[in-house]
Amino acid sequence: MERVERFAAEADWQRAYSEINEFEQALARHGIVLVKFWLAISKEEQYRRFKQREKVAFKQFKITAEDWRNRKKWDAYERAVCDMVDRTSTSLAPWTLVEANNKYHARIKVLKTLCRALENALDGISRKSVKKGKR
Repeated sequence: MERVERFAAEADWQRAYSEINEFEQALARHGIVLVKFWLAISKEEQYRRFKQREKVAFKQFKITAEDWRNRKKWDAYERAVCDMVDRTSTSLAPWTLVEANNKYHARIKVLKTLCRALENALDGISRKSVKKGKR
């Protein structure tokens, strides 16, 4: 958002990529299981959801003029997201891109990815314990 809305200078948001990667490396060194998701929907699906929110009384609070204003900058946001994913997806903290036009598919993919990450982390702990003679 800072990049697209020009809230930060280019040097600042460029620098942020390496700061993010360094922070995530520090988390991983301390045993944190780090899982990152980007839920992507199509421009058409976003429009459909926006219109639905306007029609349904209890969902109207979820849509504002700011959402419509930002939607006009779809292409700029898309470029910013692609750069962010490219520059901050690492072997220690990869992004999982989630096709989210279908909410149920998205939820299942997120849950399966989380379970896999936790299983892998626990597997790693088990192997370390076996190596140390603890079981």
